[in-house]
Amino acid sequence: MNVLMEIVADTRAAVARRAAAVPLPALVEAGEQRRAGVDAMRDFRAALAASGLSLIAEHKRSSPSAGVIRADLELPEVVGAYERAGARALSVLTEERRFGGRLEDLAAARSASRLPILRKDFIVGEYQVHEAFAAGADAILLIVAALDTGTLIRLHSLATQLGLATLVEVHDALELDAAHEIGADIVGINNRDLTTLRVDVERTHELVSEVRDGALVVAESGFHDPGELARLERAGVDAVLVGEALMRSPDIEAATRFLLGSEA
Repeated sequence: MNVLMEIVADTRAAVARRAAAVPLPALVEAGEQRRAGVDAMRDFRAALAASGLSLIAEHKRSSPSAGVIRADLELPEVVGAYERAGARALSVLTEERRFGGRLEDLAAARSASRLPILRKDFIVGEYQVHEAFAAGADAILLIVAALDTGTLIRLHSLATQLGLATLVEVHDALELDAAHEIGADIVGINNRDLTTLRVDVERTHELVSEVRDGALVVAESGFHDPGELARLERAGVDAVLVGEALMRSPDIEAATRFLLGSEA
C-alpha cells in the first residue's frame, strides 16, 4: 500500500470514530448556525483571483516527509504573521496522526485572522464536508488521486451547495482531465508525488498550460524563494501554497515578506 492509500485508510477510520461521537445531523445544524452568523463565509476564490500571484500560507505542525516542523508556536501567532506579511488566504492542516492538526484549528485560525481558510485534509466522504463547513472553513481540498469518480463528483457538488470553494488537486494529465470533467474552477497542481513523497517542481510548469480557461491554478509543494514565485507568475499560475518553508523560519512574518518580495 502506498503512502496516500495508507493515509486514506486511516482517515476513514478516524472519520467513523468522529461520526459516532458527533452525528451528521448535529453537524448540519451547526452549519446552519454558522450560515446565520455575521462572518458566515469568506471568498477564497476571489482572494486567489486578485492581481498578481496570491500566497496561500499554510499552518502545518508536522508531515510524513519532514517529521516535526514546528512545535513552539501557537496557531494564532502563525496566521497573524502570515496576514500581516501579505498572504491572501490560509491553509490549515487538520489531519491529526501525521500532520499534528486538529479540527479546532479552523475556528482558531478564523478568530485570529480575516483571511479565507482552506481546510487541508484527506477528505473522503460527505461527513467531512459538513464538518469543514461547521468548523469554519471557507474551502476544502479534494485530492483526485484519493477519490473514485463518483465520490469526487458528489463531494464537489455538496461543497458547492454549501457555499464552500474547492481546491481540486491533481498530479498528472489524467487527473487534470478528471478535474475538468467535474467543472473544477480552482485546480491545484501538487508537485509532491503522494505515493512516494518525492517533489518535482517542474510538474506545475508541465501541466499549467493544460488547465482549461477560466480555472484558477494553484501551485503546491517545493517552493522556497521569490525567484521561484516570479517564474510561477510568468507561467500563468494564480496562487502558490507554501507551508514548510515558512513554518521553519525563526521569523515567520519576515520569511513571508521575503518570499513575496516585500521585505520592507
